[in-house]
Amino acid sequence: MKLMERVAAGDVAGVVRELGELTADQRGACAAELTVLFEVIVRRENTEAERIALFAARLGCQVTPEATAAWIRTYPYFAMDTWTVDLLDLYPVAWRTELVAHLGEQATTAGAVFAVTEHLVRDTGCPLPASHEFVLAWLYDRADGPERRPRVLGGAPGADFLERLRADDFTPKLLPLAVARPGRLLFGWHTSERPLEALMGLAAEGVVDRDELIHNLFADMVGDPPHGTQAVVTLEAFALTPVEHAGVARERAALVDHLLGPLLEDGTRMEIAPFLVFLRALASTPAEKALVVRDYLALLDRSLPVATYAQEVLTGLDEAGLLEPELFTEACERVLLRPEKKLVRAQLSWLGRVARRDPARAGRALVDAALTFGHREMTLQEQALKLVAKHLKAADDSVLSELRAAAEQLSPGLSTRAAELLGTAQDAVTEPYADVLPAVPEPRPVPGPIATAAEVAQEVAAVVANDRDVVAFERALDGLVRHAHLDRTALARALKPVMRREPKSHVDWVQSDLYDVASTVRGDEPRRRAVMMRRAVHVTQTGPSQTHSLAGSMLAARLTEAMDVMESGAQPFLLAVPTLATGALDAAVLVERISALDELGVTPAPVDLAQALLRVTPTSDEQVLRAAEALGSDAGQRLARWLREGGPAHQDSEPKGWPHCKPPKPASQGWWTPARPGAVIDPPLPPVAAALIGPYVGNRGLADPMAPFWVAQLPHHRDELMARDYFEPRVSQRGWPRNLPFVVESGGPAGYSVHLALAFGLIWQPESDSAVDAMLVLAARRQLDAGLLGRQLEALLNNGLPHADKAGGSLRAAAETGAYATVWSVLEAALPGLLGDTPVRGTAALLALAVECASRCAAKGEIAEVTAVAGRSASSQTVKNARLLRDALR
Repeated sequence: MKLMERVAAGDVAGVVRELGELTADQRGACAAELTVLFEVIVRRENTEAERIALFAARLGCQVTPEATAAWIRTYPYFAMDTWTVDLLDLYPVAWRTELVAHLGEQATTAGAVFAVTEHLVRDTGCPLPASHEFVLAWLYDRADGPERRPRVLGGAPGADFLERLRADDFTPKLLPLAVARPGRLLFGWHTSERPLEALMGLAAEGVVDRDELIHNLFADMVGDPPHGTQAVVTLEAFALTPVEHAGVARERAALVDHLLGPLLEDGTRMEIAPFLVFLRALASTPAEKALVVRDYLALLDRSLPVATYAQEVLTGLDEAGLLEPELFTEACERVLLRPEKKLVRAQLSWLGRVARRDPARAGRALVDAALTFGHREMTLQEQALKLVAKHLKAADDSVLSELRAAAEQLSPGLSTRAAELLGTAQDAVTEPYADVLPAVPEPRPVPGPIATAAEVAQEVAAVVANDRDVVAFERALDGLVRHAHLDRTALARALKPVMRREPKSHVDWVQSDLYDVASTVRGDEPRRRAVMMRRAVHVTQTGPSQTHSLAGSMLAARLTEAMDVMESGAQPFLLAVPTLATGALDAAVLVERISALDELGVTPAPVDLAQALLRVTPTSDEQVLRAAEALGSDAGQRLARWLREGGPAHQDSEPKGWPHCKPPKPASQGWWTPARPGAVIDPPLPPVAAALIGPYVGNRGLADPMAPFWVAQLPHHRDELMARDYFEPRVSQRGWPRNLPFVVESGGPAGYSVHLALAFGLIWQPESDSAVDAMLVLAARRQLDAGLLGRQLEALLNNGLPHADKAGGSLRAAAETGAYATVWSVLEAALPGLLGDTPVRGTAALLALAVECASRCAAKGEIAEVTAVAGRSASSQTVKNARLLRDALR
C-alpha cells in the first residue's frame, strides 16, 4: 500500500496526501498494519522524519472524534506543524467541532493538546470549551507565550503574561470562569504560581473583582479543601486585609471543622503536616478558636506535632481570657504526664506565666503544676518543684495540703528538698531495701518420644511454621528417625499434608529445614535448598563454614545425617534429644540410650554423638559414672571419659588488657572484642561440632539473626557461644537481643561475652525489652556482674555509640520493676568513665536515673567523678543532676 511506503520513506506530506485519498473506513482499516509497522520501526535505528510520518499516519487512521481525542491525549508530545493542520483539514467542520468538545473536557498543558484545541476553535469558530482544565491550560499557555508554527492559529501578542491576557480575545469568556472557580485552578494537581500570578495581577488592576475572587476562592476551599502547602502559598500571596479576613469567617470556620477531623484521627508527621500548616494559615481569631475549644483539648492527647499545635492555641486562648479554669486544669492533666519533655516544659512555662500574671489563679496553677511530680522524668519533676517554690507564697492551707500529697510521688532524690519546702517530715526507713527480682525460671522438661506417625506429622508442621521452638524441633527430628525405622510407609502417608507448604527461605540453616528430612521420608524430589545443604555439609567436613553460622552448620550436619540414618535404617533413634528445654541432656539418660544401641550392635552416627556429648550435663553421681564406664562400645567409653573429665573446661572470653580497676582507666574506652581461645578436644569431635567450641577461625559475615537452637547446642557453655558468631559482622542488626532470655536461662558461667551481649541489648532500643528481662533473670540467679556490665556500657558509649539515652531508658525499665539496687550497681560502675571533661551526650539522663536508684536503695559513698562534675559552675542538666546524685550519696 502506498501509505505504508510513504511512512517507510519518512514522507510526511505524502502520508497526508495518501490519507486524503482514503475513505474513513479505509483509514481505519490501516490502523492494525500501522501498529505492526510501529513495532518494527521502534526496534531499529530510525530518523525523525520516519517517526513523524508514522505518527501522522496513525493519528490520521483514528476514525471518530472521540478516538482521535483519546489518541492525542495519549501521545501529546508532538509539535503542531503544517502537516497537523493539513491532516485536520481532511475532516469536515462538524467532525472537528466534536473533536474540540472531547479535547476540551480533559484539556491539559502537556504537549500539543491545547495548541490543537485552540487552532480548531479559531479555525471552525466553534464554542470555547468551559472546563476548568481548559481554563488552566489557557492560562499556562499565555504565561509561557509559545510561538506557533506557520498556519497554526492561536496565541496572543504581548511581551509578558498580563499583556497577553489583555490582548487575548479568549479573555472575556475564560477569565470570568477563572474567577468563578479559582480554587479549581489554584489547587489542582498541576498547580504552579502562574494562575495565581495572573489572578492577583488582574485583581490589582481592577480587571477582576478582588472581593468576588476571595469569596469564590474560600467557597472552593470549603467544597474541595486543597493540600495545606498550596493553601498557604495562596493565602499568603493574597494577604487578606482584616475586613476581608472577617468577611470569610463562616467559610474559615467550616474549613477549621474539616481540618480538625484528620488531626483528631492523628497520623504520621507527613500525613498531618498539611492540615497543621493550613490551620495556621487560616489565622482564626481567639474568639473563633474558643468555639471549638473542646476539640483543641482533645488534640492534646494526639501525637507530638498535633499536641504542640493545640497547646499553642490553648495558650493563646488563655492569654485572651477565653479559657475557663476547669478547661485550663484539664489541659494540664492531659499534658503534664506525657513523655515528651518539650511539651511538658512548655506547659510548666505556661503555668509559671499564669501564676505570675494573675495572683488569684496562682494557687490553682501550683496544684496543676504538682501533677508533674508523678512524671517518670526527674528533671521535669525538679522544674515543677522549682515553679512551686517560686510562687509558694500564693498558696493557702488547702493548696499546701494538695501539694504535700502530690509530693509523695516525687523521686527520692527530690523528697528532701520538697519536705523542706512544704514543711513535711520524711518517713524514716524502717527496713533495709531489697530488690524485687523475677522468680528464677525452672528449665522445662522435654516430653518423651512421640508415640504415633500422626503426632510426628503434627510436630513437623509446627516446626515448619515456627522454627524457634527447640523442644518441638528435637522431638520432631527424633520422631522422624524413629517412625521411619518402624513403619516408613505409614509415616510418609501421615506427612503428605505437611509437605504442601514449604517453609520461609533463610540464608542460614534453620530448624524449619526439617522439612527436607520429612521430604526424604516420602522420597520426594529434594528442594534446591536441600541439595545446597548437602554440599555445605560436605565442605564443613574439612573446616568451619565461612558463609553460615557455626550453629547453622552444625544443624545442617545433623539434618543430613538424619536423612542418611533413615535411608540406611541402622539407627532406630537419636542420642542428642535433650531432656530439658535449655538443650541440656541428663547423663543417666544418655548412658541408657548408648546402652540400648550397644545391645542392638549399632554404632551411633558421629554428629549425633558429638551433639549429645556437648549437651550432656556434668555429674558427680558415682552410680551414673560407673554405668558409663561399664559400657563396652567406643561411644560408651567416650562418654565415660567425657563425664569423668567434666566435659570441656570453661574458656574465659575476657579480652586481654580489660581493666579491672574501679573506676576503669581511660583504656576502657573503645571496642573490646571478646577473647575466643577454643578448646582442643581429644579424641577430636567431627569438625562441624568441634568448631562450636574449638579454636575459632572467624566468619565473614552473618545474614540471619541468632536463633534459640544456637544456645541449645551448647547448654553448658553459653559464654563461649556468645563470644563467637554473636559478635561477628552481620547484615541484619535486628532479632539478636530477643534471644538473650534463652542465654541467661542456659548453663555455664556468665562471663564477659554474655554481659557484653546484654550491654548491646540495653543500647539497642527496638528490642531492649528482651535485654531487660535477661538482665533481671541473671540478677535473680545471682549471676549478674553489675560492675562488668556497667564498665562495658561505659566503653561502648565512649566508643561512639550515641545511645546513652536509650541505655538509660532500658535501665529505667529494669529499675521500675523494683530492681533499683541492681541498676544502681550498673550505673555506679558506668558513670565514672562517662563523666570526663566533656561528658558523653545523654549522661544527664543516666545521672537522673542514678539519683532515683541510689535514693531508693539508700546507697552511700562518694564517687569522685560525680563530685567533680557537681562542683562545676555550669548550669547544664548534667551538672544539676550530678549535684543531686552527690547529695543523695552523702
